[in-house]
Order: sequence, then C-alpha cells, then structure tokens
Amino acid sequence: MTKTFSIGNIEVGEGAPLLLIAGPCVIENEENTLEIATRIQEIVKGLDLNFVFKASFDKANRTSIESFRGPGLVRGLEILEKVKQSLGVPVISDIHSPDQVEPASKVLDILQIPAFLCRQTDLLVAAGNSGKPVNVKKGQFVGPWDMKHVAGKIMSTGCDRIMLTERGSSFGYNNLVVDFRNFSIMRDLGFPVIFDATHSVQMPGGLGNCSGGDRAYVPLLARAAVAAGVDGVFFEVHTDPDKALCDGPNSLTMEMLERILPQLAAIRKAAA
Repeated sequence: MTKTFSIGNIEVGEGAPLLLIAGPCVIENEENTLEIATRIQEIVKGLDLNFVFKASFDKANRTSIESFRGPGLVRGLEILEKVKQSLGVPVISDIHSPDQVEPASKVLDILQIPAFLCRQTDLLVAAGNSGKPVNVKKGQFVGPWDMKHVAGKIMSTGCDRIMLTERGSSFGYNNLVVDFRNFSIMRDLGFPVIFDATHSVQMPGGLGNCSGGDRAYVPLLARAAVAAGVDGVFFEVHTDPDKALCDGPNSLTMEMLERILPQLAAIRKAAA
C-alpha cells in the first residue's frame, strides 16, 4: 500500500484527495507570482483537491547560459514566503545543492529535487536531514525501479515522507515519452507518485537555445495518469505562457487549468 502522510494541514497518498502542485516554472517577479498563485487558488476552490504552490527561485539547469534563471535563493524565498503567508497555501521549490537546504527548509513545506540531480547523494541526504517532505523528480535517464535507491538515500536519514515524480523518459534527442507502467512500479515502492504533466510534453533543447514543448497534449496525459492511479499532478501554469521567461511552450494557460481540474477530480473519485 502507498504511504499517506501530512504536508502541513493537507495529506497526500492512498485515500487522500488528488494533490495539485502548480505554478510558474520560475519566479519572474513578486507581482506576477502572487497573481498566478491567487488565480490558481480561485480555480481550485470548491474542488476536492489539495493545492501546493510551486515556483523555482533558481533554474540552475537551463539550456543556455543566457537563459533566465530567476531571482535567486534569498529574494526567491522571500517571495515564496509572501505567497505562503498571504494565501495560506504550502509552497515547494527546487534545491540544487546541500547548502541551500537549511535556508530553503525555513520557508518551503516540501523540498524538491530536480530530475537531473535525482542521484546526487549529498543533496538527497541533506534534504532528508531537513525534516521536511521531499519530492524527487525521476530523471529522464532513470528506470522507475531504480528510484528505490534514490528513496533509500533519503530514508537513510530517517525521513520517510517522500514523493516520487514521473516526468517522462528520454526518447531519442529533444523528445520525451511517458511509460504509464512507471506509475504502478513506483507506487509499489510504497511512496505517493506525482505526474508532472507539463514537463512530460517538453522537448529538451528543442528550440536550439531553450526547450520547446506542446501544451496541447497535457490534458490527455493528465487524465490518463489520474485514471492510472497517481496521487497527484504537477502543472506549470502562467497567465501568459507565450511570454513566460521559462518553459512557456509546455505551460498551461489559466483557462486550460480551469477546464482540466474538475475532470481530474472526477476521475480520481471514480478510480478510488
């Protein structure tokens, strides 16, 4: 059975409402971040979903040195703290090195390990030692069964509040494909599984100096994943994705999010 645990005043896992992790790829500025968080919270209201706001304070794995990375650790955490306090929602963001764990854990409700860093032992152990829940994105190059070793590194610290996120697997160059068997395989490891639907339609480096993607396929994949039994979904959302400073091609519009969430809540209920 998949473990269920608390994140603040919400739960994730077997029997809990579907977890929604959503927000912009990167913090662009305070005003935009608060606007997006507020809009998502309004859309979620009345639905049987648990909402966690996501935005990265630093995108350290961008394609090009010229790509926008975000405001950085200090300012980024200040903005996430403002979202958390003003809206009363849990927040999650990526950490990239062990030295970021202590300051990040003072603000974040969940520490997220990026896909490219999912095997970095020192980072995983530091995250586990924080006492916070940890969400690990499965690397595009990692088999689902190998995530038991990733989780084992975190559990070596005594931390067992772990989520595993599927975000597609490399399929040749500049393309990803989702193997739906992965959801079952990773859930059998005993941890809640999240489906990152927007990164799964990404085309890494597909636009030359940045990543491309096709958001049109996000609703299809998300509905199928919830029917397959995932415990949560992850969407990058923006008020104007075509002008987003990071991952715009695969980010959802607010209108798309508003259409898909009631469907996902209904599928979750039917599949329970």
